[in-house]
Amino acid sequence: MTEQAAARQESTARAARAVVLLSGAGQTLAALLQARENRDLDLDIVGVISDRADAGGLAIAKSAGIPAVVLSRSSYKTKMAFEQALIREVADFSAHWVVLAGFMRVLSAKVCQAWVHRAVNLHPSLLPKYPGLDTHARALAAGDSHAGASVHYLTEELDGGPLIGQVATPILPGDTAASLAARIKPLEQALLIDCLQRLCRQFSAQHH
Repeated sequence: MTEQAAARQESTARAARAVVLLSGAGQTLAALLQARENRDLDLDIVGVISDRADAGGLAIAKSAGIPAVVLSRSSYKTKMAFEQALIREVADFSAHWVVLAGFMRVLSAKVCQAWVHRAVNLHPSLLPKYPGLDTHARALAAGDSHAGASVHYLTEELDGGPLIGQVATPILPGDTAASLAARIKPLEQALLIDCLQRLCRQFSAQHH
């Protein structure tokens, strides 16, 4: 092994580890992986979990060689059983953080307590405005001048955990929920990368 390869392996061994939870196309997962490839993000994504077997993010994980797990809510008799399985699967990856990137499940207090200060959620609004769904349509209906995205720690309060970062963009004349979402998507991905990199630096300072 060359000195360069050995250094890279050592760096990878020291890197913070994350599991990504998703329900959809996996655009944010792809952005995180690209940032890792570009060395803009010192975070190892060691697993992907989806609650939908048809989620596009699963194919992205597979192509990147990342283990992916499907946990369908319909496969469990109760929400509690589903969440217990989710907690077990995350624990099996031995990750430092859980990144919720379009995971369309409201999680219970038990899950939040299991991942306290470890779970990071990306939400498409300027919290505390518009927790929940249809955030861009609600911002337009309210006549807001700006919309955006937030990254925050997961807590028992829906989209109400402590903020890690936010990004805003003006709402333009003629904007629709779709056009606003399309414009905000790359901004929210960049925000998540920036917030996770800051957490990685903190992790590195604390552990080395």
